[in-house]
Amino acid sequence: MNTFPRLYSHSHMILGLTLTFSLPLGLVGCARAPASAPTPAAPTPVSVSQPIEREINDYADFTGRTAAVETVEIRARVTGYLDKIHFKEGMLVKKGDVLYEIDPRIYQTALAYAKAEVERLKSQRDLDAIELHRSEDLMRRGAETRENYDRAAAKRSGSGAALVAAEAQVQRGDLDVGFTKVIAPISGRIGRTLLTVGNLVQSGDQGGGTLLTTLVSVDPMYVYFDVDEHTLLHVRQLIREGKAKSARDAKLLVSLGLANETGYPHQGTIDFVDNQVNPRTGTLRLRGVFSNKDEVLSPGLFARVRVPIGEPRRALLITERAIDTDQGQKIVYVVNEKNEVTTRPVRLGALHDGLRVIEDGLRPSDRVIVVGLQQIRPGAIVAPKLVTMPVSRITTSQGTAGAVKSAD
Repeated sequence: MNTFPRLYSHSHMILGLTLTFSLPLGLVGCARAPASAPTPAAPTPVSVSQPIEREINDYADFTGRTAAVETVEIRARVTGYLDKIHFKEGMLVKKGDVLYEIDPRIYQTALAYAKAEVERLKSQRDLDAIELHRSEDLMRRGAETRENYDRAAAKRSGSGAALVAAEAQVQRGDLDVGFTKVIAPISGRIGRTLLTVGNLVQSGDQGGGTLLTTLVSVDPMYVYFDVDEHTLLHVRQLIREGKAKSARDAKLLVSLGLANETGYPHQGTIDFVDNQVNPRTGTLRLRGVFSNKDEVLSPGLFARVRVPIGEPRRALLITERAIDTDQGQKIVYVVNEKNEVTTRPVRLGALHDGLRVIEDGLRPSDRVIVVGLQQIRPGAIVAPKLVTMPVSRITTSQGTAGAVKSAD
């Protein structure tokens, strides 16, 4: 009897039953447990500040150069050899101080001769006056002709004129002797001497004598700067509207800062406005005058100049770290009454004392996010903490020339 087919069928049946009972158990073991509900995220902590409201002035920044109020070229007024130098180069001198001495002996001799000539001509004049009086007396008595009398009168007149000329020569001699001492015409700081003792100096007509040195005043100090056409037209419009005063009619304040200074620590006033715009540069020249008792300013220095424009006004200011950019539009993030983050487009003004002026887009009561901008997005719920408005340490010590800005 063949038992192989029976054994095969029996084994196949057992394998089928085993798979049948094990498959549901496997499916049951692979089933996932139901997911739990997500935990809501905690509000993001941020720091918020309210805009600072204060009174500001519009201003414009320019570049300029300092210049001495008085600059004098010290030149020789007589010819001669340089005898003495009475100053140290670069020192301060006072008006009337003797700076140089030119050998005076030739001029002293000429003066002595002129004085002697005056005395001689005085004697001649007196003698001619006596002779004229005698001739007049004789002519009245008929003992003198009219011709002799006229000759005596002419002689008297000539000696008088010669005396006047001699006295003028004495005055010229006095001047020449005085000019041998070169006097400081103003008070100020003197430059280097261009000639040393023993050199020949020469006089010249109309101030063309030998240049000896230069002398500049130190207090006060001028600063010249040029106002661009756009700012000029803007200011003139404000003047017509009564919102600003003209520098020609009132003393307008102006501030100045040097290259190594922060801000504009020097205060002065505008004392000159040119009468026409330079057609080559399209600018108008202005001048400010500054006290310089401590001699911080020197002629020829580069200077930053700030000129207030218009009357004071109220404005809102915030820190620059709160300002973001969205597709070229400046924005800030504001937390509303539901603690939601909203964006607010703003129009920026000037940067002053580390704060940026907001010309439009904010209210004094707005809560502006100043710390935590990287962790937020519009519509997010945040946990705001009110803090004092941060102030940047970077100030506008240098501004774009001619740009109208705002400042305290």
